[in-house]
Amino acid sequence: MKAAHSAALVIAAGVVAAMHVGKLPPALPALQQVLGVSLVQAGFLLALVQLAGMTLGLPAGLLIQRYGPRRSMLAGLLVLSVASALGGAAQGAAGLLVSRVLEGVGFLCVVLPAPGLLRGIVPAERLSRALGAWGAYMPLGAALAMLLGPWVMMQAEPTWGWRIWWWALSALTALLAALVFRGVPADRSVSVLNGSSVFPGASASSSESSGLVKLTLQSNGVWLVAVCFAMYSGQWLAVVGFLPSIYAQAGLAAGATAWLTALVAAVNIIGNLVAGVLLHRRVAPLVLLVGGFAAMGGSAVLAFGVDASSWLQYLAVLAFSMVGGLIPATLFSLAVRLAPSTATVPTTVGWVQQWSAFGQFCGPPLVAWVAAQMGHWQLTWAVTGACSLVGIFLAWKLQGLLDRAQ
Repeated sequence: MKAAHSAALVIAAGVVAAMHVGKLPPALPALQQVLGVSLVQAGFLLALVQLAGMTLGLPAGLLIQRYGPRRSMLAGLLVLSVASALGGAAQGAAGLLVSRVLEGVGFLCVVLPAPGLLRGIVPAERLSRALGAWGAYMPLGAALAMLLGPWVMMQAEPTWGWRIWWWALSALTALLAALVFRGVPADRSVSVLNGSSVFPGASASSSESSGLVKLTLQSNGVWLVAVCFAMYSGQWLAVVGFLPSIYAQAGLAAGATAWLTALVAAVNIIGNLVAGVLLHRRVAPLVLLVGGFAAMGGSAVLAFGVDASSWLQYLAVLAFSMVGGLIPATLFSLAVRLAPSTATVPTTVGWVQQWSAFGQFCGPPLVAWVAAQMGHWQLTWAVTGACSLVGIFLAWKLQGLLDRAQ
């Protein structure tokens, strides 16, 4: 029971961290009005929260190896809280951009140690399902932010509404830091739960750390999982992140936009949970990855590339997110499974997170640039389709690697 409570807090920390990523899309119309943020700047605001993950994922994995995952998660929650408070006080786009970079550092410190923490907390026979639940942290956090954000912002005039939203999330994050401090076992305790140290290099020397990095980067499996994650994360955030702006341009009311976008983000949870169950039942990762990428590519064509009814297009976006949810849970499971050794789990997850952040950094600005050049969103499917094709190829290579390892 205690392990389940601790695991729930770890997942909750990821959800709250994801809310900081998802808090921006519903605020974009207000930011464009109040701060004069352009469409391309909006794309970078969406993406900049991933800058730390894109550049620091692997080094952060080493720091977690040295200082422990619980300490790292607590530090990340506190950084997120402070950065969100500062962002809410920003007087222009530049200050908001800087706060998003700081939020990216906090986000990385929260989500990076989570899979390793779960591995140490949850019994081995339930790990696949726990990682499936963890894979849903991003869509659940994004859905909550997109649903709650408009309601919070409507309680005040546009000039202050988005600021109150930023400060409310700052307070919520500080509260969760206190809960994690009380409810998640100390790092040394985590290492004992399953009878072995999950982070045996907590006192690793610099030479040992270099060896862990080298061992991680020499693994073909780690590279395949990492790049595959980038192909998923970039297109998912690009589509879901701009939905409020797309619907606002179509003339939908803010309340309807919030519910429609939140549902798109939330159904991704279904795919993550289903993937956890199917992996537990020994379904091949290739089936889940190819199914997810094929659904994302085909749904994007229907949603953006053809002249269909608005409801059919919306159903296609729902399928894009829901079936695509098979991908992250599968890749998180493969990241833990394909780590070269137990000691390299933090660096493996760090490298995967780094490429996931790279995809999320590049995806929204690229889609925004294409939309700005064309004057509409109809060619969004070309970007997502290219990502899906690459993802299917990488999934095939991953399955071959798994077959040879058996």
